[in-house]
Amino acid sequence: MTRFAFSIHATCGKARTGTIRMGRGDIRTPAFMPVGTAATVKAMKPADVAAAGADILLGNTYHLMLRPGAERVARLGGLHALMGWSKPILTDSGGYQVMSLADLTKRSEDGVAFKSHLDGSRHLLNPERSMEIQRLLGSDIVMAFDELVPTTSTPEVQMAAMERSMRWAKRSRDAFDAGGEHAERAALFGIQQGALDEGLRKASADALTAIGFDGYAVGGLAVGEGQDAMFAALDFAPDQLPADKPRYLMGVGKPTDIVGAVERGVDMFDCVLPTRSGRTGQAFTRAGPLNIRNARHAEDTGPLDPACACPVCTTWSRAYLHHLVRAGEILGAMLMTEHNICFYQDLMADLREAIADRRLPQFANDFRAAYAQGERA
Repeated sequence: MTRFAFSIHATCGKARTGTIRMGRGDIRTPAFMPVGTAATVKAMKPADVAAAGADILLGNTYHLMLRPGAERVARLGGLHALMGWSKPILTDSGGYQVMSLADLTKRSEDGVAFKSHLDGSRHLLNPERSMEIQRLLGSDIVMAFDELVPTTSTPEVQMAAMERSMRWAKRSRDAFDAGGEHAERAALFGIQQGALDEGLRKASADALTAIGFDGYAVGGLAVGEGQDAMFAALDFAPDQLPADKPRYLMGVGKPTDIVGAVERGVDMFDCVLPTRSGRTGQAFTRAGPLNIRNARHAEDTGPLDPACACPVCTTWSRAYLHHLVRAGEILGAMLMTEHNICFYQDLMADLREAIADRRLPQFANDFRAAYAQGERA
C-alpha cells in the first residue's frame, strides 16, 4: 500500500498539476478540500461530495476533540467509518481555532490551555496531544501543531510565534513518528509561519525542511490581510518550500484567491466559503457570485449557472431556489451548497487541465474577467 507519494505531471509557470497517492485513494492537484469541521460537510451527504469531484475532505482536531471526542471516534471505528467517507481526510491541528478563541486561552511553551466554547470545560492542546487526537481520528494527512498570530501583530510577536511554531513542529514530528501503525500509513505536514515577512517565512521554511515533512502548508494567511497582501506573500512563500512536496495554503478561499494562488505554485486548498455561502443564499457562478434571495430571481426559470452541469443546475431553476431560500426550507441550503461544492471542484478540474495544456495564464485571465461581472452586479 502506498503511504504517500507526490508526483508532478506538468507545470505552467510556477503552477503545477500532479497526484498525491495514498492508501485510501489518489488526490489530484491542485485540489480543493471541502471542510467537514465536525465530521460533516454541512448540508451534504458524503457520497454527493465525492460525486462533485472531491478527492479529500478536511476535519478539525479542536472541534472533534470536544464533540463527540477523539476517544469516542476511535471506539466507533475512526472518522472515516463514523461519517461514511472512504477517501483521504486531512485534519487541521487546531491552531487556528486556538487563535480565534484567544479570549478563552492561555499560551505557554508547553501548549495552549483553553476553556471549551461548548461547556467551559478545561483542556490542554499541545503538539503531543494534537498528534494523539489526529491518530485517534484516523487522519490520513496530519497537520503539525502551530501558533498562529494575526498579521497585524508586532514583528517581535510574529518572530516569537514563528520560532515557537518551529519548536512545536519538531515535537509534532517526534510524536507523530511514535504513533506506530498510524504513522506507517499516514502523512505529516509542517506549517510555515512568519506572517507577511519574507525573512521570517524563509527561516520557518528552512527549519521545517531540516525536520522533514511529507508536505508543507503556508499558514498564517487569509486572516484579514486582504488579497493583495496575501498574493504579495505568496510571491515568495511557496518558493521557499521544497519543490518536490505538496504545498497547501490553509483556509483559502474565494475562487479568485485560489486561481491566483495556483499561479504562484500552491497545490492544495480548503475553505468553508462554498458551504457557508450556500447556507446563506449565495451561489458561485462563472459570471461571479449571486444572491439567490434577490427579488430579480423570483420568476427566473434559468439555472444558477448556465455553464454548470451539476445536478442542481440541470434540474432546478433560480426561481425555485429563490423560493426555498426565502422560505427557510432546508432543501434550499442543501441545493445551494451542492452547487457551490460542484463549482469549486469544477474550477480545480479546469485549473488542472489548463496547467496540463500550458494555457493557465489565458484561463486565469478569462476566469477573472468573467467572474468580475457578478461582483459588479
